[in-house]
Amino acid sequence: MTKRRKEIKERQKLNRNPTDTIEVLAIKFSAWVGSVSSLIVHTILFVAAFLFVFLGVSFDKVLLVMTTLLSFEAIYLAIFIQMSVNRTTQVIQEVEQDIEELSEDVEEIGEDVVEISDDVNEIQKDVEEISHDVDEIQKDVDEIQKDVDEISEDVEELTEENEKKDN
Repeated sequence: MTKRRKEIKERQKLNRNPTDTIEVLAIKFSAWVGSVSSLIVHTILFVAAFLFVFLGVSFDKVLLVMTTLLSFEAIYLAIFIQMSVNRTTQVIQEVEQDIEELSEDVEEIGEDVVEISDDVNEIQKDVEEISHDVDEIQKDVDEIQKDVDEISEDVEELTEENEKKDN
């Protein structure tokens, strides 16, 4: 459940008014009407209504009362169905908004991934350049070492020559 939907539900709990209570009852009644227990209750009521004929009530009066009650029930069911459609529409709109937000987030993440990929490529190039520079420095160090070795040999030779001359 999204954060936004949770906030709406919490706000609704705090701001309950009589119409909210009626709406909750309407939701529960709509759910019950679409159940097996509702089918059983309606069947029992219809059978019971026709039993009144056997108790001496005229068939016309039984039909009149049943027709009237069924008309009222149909009116309320139509209202409950419309309320369900309205709620469903509202939920669908919220889901569409959530999907839009997620799509935007995915696009932003995609852009971030591209930027990170570019940064990684640049870093890799920098590492390759540094590696090349290190190789060149190593070559220079090797050459300097050779020069130092040569100078060292020259100094030793000179030192030996000077010692021979002094002797």
